[in-house]
Amino acid sequence: MYKMEQLSQILAKSKKLFILTGAGISKESGIQTFREKDGLWDNHQIEDVCTVDAFLRDPNFVNNFYNLRRNKLKDTKIKPNAAHINLAILENYWKGEFVLVTQNIDNLHEQAGSKKLLHMHGSLDKAYCMNCLEKIDLNFDLSINYQCKKCKKKGDVRVDVVWFGEQPKYLDLIYEYLEKTDIFLSIGTSNNVYPAAGFIDFLGNRQKKVELIEFNIEKTNKSSLFENSIIGPASITVEKFVRKITSN
Repeated sequence: MYKMEQLSQILAKSKKLFILTGAGISKESGIQTFREKDGLWDNHQIEDVCTVDAFLRDPNFVNNFYNLRRNKLKDTKIKPNAAHINLAILENYWKGEFVLVTQNIDNLHEQAGSKKLLHMHGSLDKAYCMNCLEKIDLNFDLSINYQCKKCKKKGDVRVDVVWFGEQPKYLDLIYEYLEKTDIFLSIGTSNNVYPAAGFIDFLGNRQKKVELIEFNIEKTNKSSLFENSIIGPASITVEKFVRKITSN
């Protein structure tokens, strides 16, 4: 277990940084985590709101579910916290290769200023047509009456969020980054759910050593795999960490 001073020195010598964020970082901004311990998805059964079959069965219900969550992001009380902001500061400061992969579907990283960002589970503010694959910026409430501007079909446009049974986005690119990174920061995620759970296993099997650093509100089943587990709210621990790095 390194002290913060030692961690900042290790980071200063590194050239390639990979950051993974999960629901914990957004929960501090007031966004309810979707996956709860009882298996519900934001108080809904997963099969009712987070599968292709659910959308085909009742598109109005599914559209309204995601419309409500997208509109909640417009609430002035929902805003990037110090962890989001300091990760954007770190990106701007970092001179080497940098990538931030988030499992979250909100836009708080973008609001904070992050640019080198991959949404592996999609985003609430994007949609696409299942018929022609046309991509759409989604800043309005989606309904079955929406007509795709490209193919002119109605009812086939869905939120661009990865549902159960679908492949997460950018996996090939993510593993390219994992293959060459020097440091892996895990923030606000348990690392228990695949494919993200596989990232730690992949890094552990690499011949070249990777520094694994975890920021979480509490220890998890995967914490023992990290050289360092920094416990506490990300808005406090990440800010302290980034300030130490950028002050060197």
